Amino acid sequence: MDFVALYPARPEKPGFSPRIPEILETLDLIVTHETAKDGGINPARSIEQSDVCVNGMFLNYATYFGMEGSKLTSVVDFIRSQRMAGGGFNGMFNRPGARHSSLHSTLSVAEGIAEYEKNGYAYRLAELKKAEETSREFMLLHQLFLSDRTGEIINGKFLVPYYPSRWMYDVFRALDYCQQVGMPMDDRLMPAIKMVLHKRKKDGRWLLPAKHPGLTHFDMENAGEPSRWNTLRSLRILKHFKQI
Repeated sequence: MDFVALYPARPEKPGFSPRIPEILETLDLIVTHETAKDGGINPARSIEQSDVCVNGMFLNYATYFGMEGSKLTSVVDFIRSQRMAGGGFNGMFNRPGARHSSLHSTLSVAEGIAEYEKNGYAYRLAELKKAEETSREFMLLHQLFLSDRTGEIINGKFLVPYYPSRWMYDVFRALDYCQQVGMPMDDRLMPAIKMVLHKRKKDGRWLLPAKHPGLTHFDMENAGEPSRWNTLRSLRILKHFKQI
């Protein structure tokens, strides 16, 4: 049966979530069977502590599809408990070793909070919005990909427009989040925006240079070829920040 006929495209208006029964059932199963003692979603069997990056992504998907808010309170509580002194998040914060926020985790949580607010959820919203605000400032402090101490590139992979992104951070994903939440132009975004412009090909498109490893149900695009997703993301970034 045609999936599109069953589930029409989502209207672009705030507060609307496509309530697809099969997906909501899956989300319910995850909450029922994968909620850890700390309140977070933790499908791992070998790690006791939940990962805030996983929970940010879960909040993103669950609120997009309209999961009942009462089923998300422990996830929200867990996320709030993991904010670090620097304003961001790190999946290792509740395990030994993390002293600094991670761009990977911080962006995943910020995306989840943005979707939570967009779809009308209210539980601890003011606290989450504050956490999202400090998360954005943490990313801006690093100009999205540069060390705040040395000015050097933190990780060369941050400049590669992987898609799908999975949990990994890159400047294309970060800038796309910035335009989705309507962030105004900030000079600290310009190095990353220039990187997007630099990667545009002569025909006006962007490539998919590589993919993150991992199992997939199907391949949307081939690495090394022009990418519809990267071209779409890049154009909406440049349009929002008035670079085209």
